[in-house]
Amino acid sequence: MNTVSVSDKRYTVMLVDDEENILNSLRRVLRGKPYDLLLATSGAQALSLFELHHVDLIVSDARMPVMDGPTLLSEVYRRDPECMNILLTGYADVSMITKAVNEGHIFRYLSKPWDDEELMLTLEQALEMQSVRRDRDALLKQADKHNEALRELNDSLEQRVKARTEEVQQTADMLDLAYDELRHSYVTSTEVFSLLVNQRLPRVRQTNQRVIQVVRAYCTHCGFSEADSRNLSMAAALYNIGKLGWSDTMLLGSADLLLRKDTEAYKGYPGKSEALLMALEPLQDANRLIRHHQEHWDGSGFPDRLKEQAIPLGARVLKLAIDFVELQCGLVLDRYLTRDEVLVYLRQHKGHFYDPALIEGFIEVCTRYLPENFIDPSVKVLDVRRLLPGMVLDRNLNASNGMLLLNEGKVLTALLIEKLTAFEAVDGGHFTVFIRADEAAEQVS
Repeated sequence: MNTVSVSDKRYTVMLVDDEENILNSLRRVLRGKPYDLLLATSGAQALSLFELHHVDLIVSDARMPVMDGPTLLSEVYRRDPECMNILLTGYADVSMITKAVNEGHIFRYLSKPWDDEELMLTLEQALEMQSVRRDRDALLKQADKHNEALRELNDSLEQRVKARTEEVQQTADMLDLAYDELRHSYVTSTEVFSLLVNQRLPRVRQTNQRVIQVVRAYCTHCGFSEADSRNLSMAAALYNIGKLGWSDTMLLGSADLLLRKDTEAYKGYPGKSEALLMALEPLQDANRLIRHHQEHWDGSGFPDRLKEQAIPLGARVLKLAIDFVELQCGLVLDRYLTRDEVLVYLRQHKGHFYDPALIEGFIEVCTRYLPENFIDPSVKVLDVRRLLPGMVLDRNLNASNGMLLLNEGKVLTALLIEKLTAFEAVDGGHFTVFIRADEAAEQVS
């Protein structure tokens, strides 16, 4: 979506003061600015003009006869909550300022005599915030429209679309709660964008929200600053947006296979993600983490083959969080790993893929703060000895050499379990079996 900055667009600004010399002074200060000015010497005249014009911002004197500034701004807010309000006061009247804040929802109040530079900067900031709010509303409308199209095209997936629509609505609610904290609203907005990737993936491979949870838990545990935590969360939400142009086959494939078959496309996605987000100034620090989240500690990664401390700390943490989630979702290796297998994998590759100094702290976060079924609560992980007839496989079961033994959806029988037990003994490995949780619970009960 293209946005128009304050300097590129004209705004209608109303100046209200019962002293004409004050109005003339304000008009002189704002001469040359991209504002169409309306002047009023009373609250009643201001409301009359407000009915005839679309007003973006009002600067009102606090003390005026008949109708004071806070009363005027309260009435303006009732008629148009999007209009930005600024109060000018020559007195330190706490009760009047409180009324203006609570009822008039003023953006800021300035003391008389004002500083010209401060006044102009305050107007620019107020109009910039108004522009951001309107862009946010347009983004939410666009997200709702996109979800509606999905419902029409995927009747058979109505429940999944409904769940995703609720996620978008939850994100919208979070945006409203973060309304007055602009930086926080950017974090929430990135999570809306992350849903675009999830729309093309089955539930078990929707990683973004899980990666966000992991990095937030790690940041809290390690005492990261608010800014670093915010950048990591935004990077976790958007790290794979560069994959949107991939085919469905590539999206469902593991990194292992893609690096052999589609090396150029796979190694290009961090740079493509960075390019897509480059124009968004508040995301620049997060974007740097996105570009480098596939760098390896030993310099064998991509896209820039950075190594050790040259890799941004946030990118090193993001790499751990992504691999912790994606290894369990079958997106790194051509098989699913359990959480314990993933933790062993991380230890085995410290000094190669991962910063050795981060490994133990990261594993502590995963084991202390994330539940064992964090990736998919609807799946139980069992060994062969705990299998019962009637249980249903949630994922393919492979031997240690990669040979497919049983397909996803297979209903286990006593004979199949007996054969698996015998084959496990011959294979010399240890089979990890993913069972649909409702069937597992039913068999145990």
